[in-house]
Amino acid sequence: MKTFFPKKEKITRKWWLVNAEGKTLGRLATEIAILLRGKRKVEYCDHLDCGDFVVVINADKIKVTGKKLEQKKYYSHSGYPGGLKEKTLKEMLEKKPEEVIKKAVWGMIPKNRLGRKIYKKLKVYRGPEHPHQAQQPQEYQF
Repeated sequence: MKTFFPKKEKITRKWWLVNAEGKTLGRLATEIAILLRGKRKVEYCDHLDCGDFVVVINADKIKVTGKKLEQKKYYSHSGYPGGLKEKTLKEMLEKKPEEVIKKAVWGMIPKNRLGRKIYKKLKVYRGPEHPHQAQQPQEYQF
């Protein structure tokens, strides 16, 4: 019996539209990561990019459980001594809600060349409008 490997030319990519309104952050991020990697496809292969494109709308309307709005911290460092900055989840949702979803998804995909290629297929938008109408994305239901 031979092992099946999909050819790069034969991989078909779909566009999915995910509405983040009222969805829990972690559960939303896992579903998006699975779509980006293509793990639900029959021809999935872990060393190839078999995944689909994902457009996330209403990123500012996600929800979190517990006290995460005040307790969850996001860190960034400028590279200089004393350059560590920290923001809470509440501050991030007010200023950059797209980054919250992107960081959550980035934590769930591989940290290598393939992961960076997969990550580029994620498009996140604050409100309900997005510029990808020409690709005719299909609504993804959880």
